[in-house]
Amino acid sequence: MQALYQWLLNQQSAAEIKKQFLESEESAGVDREHFEELVGGCIARNEELTAALKPFIDRPLDQLDPVETAILMIGMFELQHRVDIPYRVVINEAVDLCKRFGATDAHKYINAVLDRAAREARAAERN
Repeated sequence: MQALYQWLLNQQSAAEIKKQFLESEESAGVDREHFEELVGGCIARNEELTAALKPFIDRPLDQLDPVETAILMIGMFELQHRVDIPYRVVINEAVDLCKRFGATDAHKYINAVLDRAAREARAAERN
């Protein structure tokens, strides 16, 4: 989330952001493969993820707080491209990230948006 937040603010390349983050102390304990997939995938598929989120949000994504935008991008990426991760886990992890880094009560918005998105992206899993 922090790497995507950084990208949203300064538009560095995915390679630069991944290198910088993985060389920092913040990367201790990070699953490198998953991290690289998320950061690279979210940046490469930014337009696709933005379009996929559009029906579930009440304003343009660029009007949301960058922390919330990064969390929604990760959530949507995982809902669409990591079907091995149960949708409930995707939503719970996003809510937990938002509680830790987001604005007060923003986790409720994140939960609602990703829950609606999961109904479409993971319809078979929800039944």
